[in-house]
Amino acid sequence: MKICRSIESLAEALAERGQRRVGFVPTMGFLHAGHLSLVKQCREDNDLAVVSIYVNPAQFGRNEDLDRYPRDPQRDIALLENERTDLLFLPDSGAMYPPGYATYVSVEGLDAVLCGASRPGHFRGVATVVLQLFNLVRPQRAYFGQKDAQQAIVIRRLVRDLHLPVQVIVMPIVRDSDGLALSSRNVYLAPAERLAALHLPQALQRADALVRSGVLDSRAIRTAMRNELERDPLLASEYIAIVGLPDLLETPVVDLNNTLIAAAVRVGRTRLIDNLLLGDLSC
Repeated sequence: MKICRSIESLAEALAERGQRRVGFVPTMGFLHAGHLSLVKQCREDNDLAVVSIYVNPAQFGRNEDLDRYPRDPQRDIALLENERTDLLFLPDSGAMYPPGYATYVSVEGLDAVLCGASRPGHFRGVATVVLQLFNLVRPQRAYFGQKDAQQAIVIRRLVRDLHLPVQVIVMPIVRDSDGLALSSRNVYLAPAERLAALHLPQALQRADALVRSGVLDSRAIRTAMRNELERDPLLASEYIAIVGLPDLLETPVVDLNNTLIAAAVRVGRTRLIDNLLLGDLSC
């Protein structure tokens, strides 16, 4: 695996490999099995598998966890080498946001709901860095995880609106044995907090059971989910949303082919998200 720490070395490495099908997995590092599932699929689908590791400061708000976000680049490198990754782009902030940087991308509407409501500017930062990375790597396919469903929808709209020649592939959520969706931030959780966090996937399991039984009323499903989330005082609900795709607008009735049921909670200082998808996020 070749490691590129500058934009120039990335361009040289891509040029050396010629005109091949390029797949790309953008990450913020501290990799887990969810990330590696994307890398595996990328490796399978393409001639060249490119991964980036970059903790993007533009998507962190004031008082968020930019400084303490978990990092372990040497471990990440070993994991990616084991997955036969071809190129790793590992830039510093100066490469992506040099002095005088002033250009940002907003996907209006989609960036202000769900997670965007409590994290203003977050999706502007996501869209900006992903557009930069797409321009640098020039992949034919890019891989994202369903756990960050809103992010995938924002990127899909970015690709559509700016006519980018990239296929966005969304891979299923990977969960730990106890049902908690894998996340780099899970490392923050103390044992009691980890137990409290399990009410998040359990609330989504409750929603799934209701839908499968024929309950499609959004209010009833949200009530059942809220009751589950309130079972542990360590857990505070930020939002429970039942929205249509791809506009992410609240819907009173679940459409079995076109609905996202999503929730965000805080457990101590840790913010966690999870979702249940009824439909397809791929494009």
